[in-house]
Amino acid sequence: MPTLIPSSDEVRIYEVAIMYPANLDQKSENTLIKEIEEHFTEAEAKEIFKDPWSRRGLAYPIQGHSEAKFVIYYLEMDPNKIRTLDHELRLQKGMLRHLIVIPPKGYEARSFEDAYQQWMASRESVEDVRQKKQDEKVKQTVVAQAKRATKRMEAQKKEEPKSVEMGELTEKLDELISDDDLKI
Repeated sequence: MPTLIPSSDEVRIYEVAIMYPANLDQKSENTLIKEIEEHFTEAEAKEIFKDPWSRRGLAYPIQGHSEAKFVIYYLEMDPNKIRTLDHELRLQKGMLRHLIVIPPKGYEARSFEDAYQQWMASRESVEDVRQKKQDEKVKQTVVAQAKRATKRMEAQKKEEPKSVEMGELTEKLDELISDDDLKI
């Protein structure tokens, strides 16, 4: 990624942000970008870096659009021509907004679209982690319920009388009846 340093004292580095509707077809989008870049050529601007962004939601509707695409340009150009460029961009049809700023000295141009895509990928893994935590919680609940059910079954087994066969029962009764100590 280039560090933004002017090549001479007669020029400055400018960051130009262009916003246009996200619903343009490919041909219209390419035509619009080409027209915008022709304005840069007319202003004798040298493109240092270009960062096209994907579709993004807007905080509020602009000209009826709730989503837009952006292109961020870093240009080296004569400061005397910036007003003309700004005026030409205001008149450009098909654009929603534009902004021209001077980045701070030593600013390093980098692709925010790449950083955004990496963040989106990591965000998906965060959702996976949440899902795993939820699955683990469900698993722990099922295990706890199984343990409680097992304890209940063991308690019921202890309380149940032992089953005795009929022959054994008859012998025990005869034994009790024949016992002389019992006064029956």
